[in-house]
Amino acid sequence: MKWLKQIYDCFQAYKLWFLILLVTNVFFIFLAWLAYPETFTVLVGLMIMFTLAMVVISLFFIVKKQREIEAAFENFLVEANETNEEILCRVSPKTHRSFIRRMGSVMRVNQMKLDEQVTELADYESYIEGWVHEIKKPLSLMTLVLDNRRDGMSPLVRQRMVHVRDQMQGDVERILYFARLRSAHKDYIFEPINIIAFCKRTMEDQQSLLDEAGFHIQFIGEEMEVLSDRKGLAFILEQVIANSAKYMLPDQESPMLKFETVYDKVGDQTILHITDNGPGVFQEDLPFIFDKGFTGRKGTYARESTGMGLYLVHKMANDLAIQLDAKSEPGSGLSISLFFPRVKASLSNKV
Repeated sequence: MKWLKQIYDCFQAYKLWFLILLVTNVFFIFLAWLAYPETFTVLVGLMIMFTLAMVVISLFFIVKKQREIEAAFENFLVEANETNEEILCRVSPKTHRSFIRRMGSVMRVNQMKLDEQVTELADYESYIEGWVHEIKKPLSLMTLVLDNRRDGMSPLVRQRMVHVRDQMQGDVERILYFARLRSAHKDYIFEPINIIAFCKRTMEDQQSLLDEAGFHIQFIGEEMEVLSDRKGLAFILEQVIANSAKYMLPDQESPMLKFETVYDKVGDQTILHITDNGPGVFQEDLPFIFDKGFTGRKGTYARESTGMGLYLVHKMANDLAIQLDAKSEPGSGLSISLFFPRVKASLSNKV
C-alpha cells in the first residue's frame, strides 16, 4: 500500500505535467486521424504504448528519487549538521537548496541553545540533589539535640522545634520524590497493604504536624486490603495531610481529618476518602487543584502555598495506578478520594 501512496503523491505533485502530456497526446492523435486515416489505429496504439512506457519509467525514477530525499531528510532531522545538510541538498531539487541551508542554520542555532539549557538544567538538578543530601546533616543534628536535651527545654518549645524539623523534612522529601518521579527507573514494590492500619501508621509519622494544627482524626469503615507501593502511598497520604494543615484557617476551631474506606461493588474497587473541614475549594478552582503550580483563590489562605503538593500527589498516583477525585464546597472542606486498582488474585501477605 505504501508504493500506491507514493505513486498517488507523484501524480499529485506532477499533475500539471501529466495533464500537458495528455493534452499533447490528444492533439497528436487528432493530427494522425487527419493525416493518416488508413493507419490511424496502429499509430494511436503505438503512441499510447510509448506514452505509458514513458510515464512508468518516469514514475520509477521519481519514486526512487523521492525515497533518497526522504532518507536524507530523516537523517537531517535527526542531526542537522553540515554533512547531512549537504547530502540533502545534493539529492534535492536546486530550487530547494537555499531553503534547506536556511533551515539547517536555524536548526543548528536552536540545537545549541537547547544543549546549553539541558546542561544548565543538569547542573541545577545536580546542585539541588547535593543540597538535599547536605541539609540532612543539620536535620539529623537537630533531631539528636531534641532527643538528648528533652529535659532542658519547655514542652511547647520542643513541640514547635519538632514541628519545624518535620516541615523541613517534608520539604526535603518532596524534592526527592519530585526527582524520583522524573527518573527513568522507578523502584516501586507493589504489595498487599491493610489501608486503615497503614493510615494510622502514617499518622504517627505526622504526629507533630497534627499536634501543631490540633487535628482530630477519625477512621470510618472496615479494614480493606489494597495493592500498592508503601513509600509512594505514604507520600500521597503525607502530602494530603500537609495540604489540609496548610490551608486550615488561623481561627478555625476543632479541625478534623477523616479517613473513610468504601468498597464500590459496581466498579469492584476499594476507595479511600480523606476529608477535612477546612475552608474548602471554589468550584471554578476544583478541576485544577492537581495542576502544577496552581493555588487558586484558596492560596490566599496560605501565602507559602506553592501548588506543588497536590501536583506531586497526582503524579505519584498515576505511577501507582491510583485514580484521584476531589470534591469540595467553599466552607465545607475538601474531600480527596483514592480509587485503588482492582486486583483479582488473592494476596495473603499483609501489613
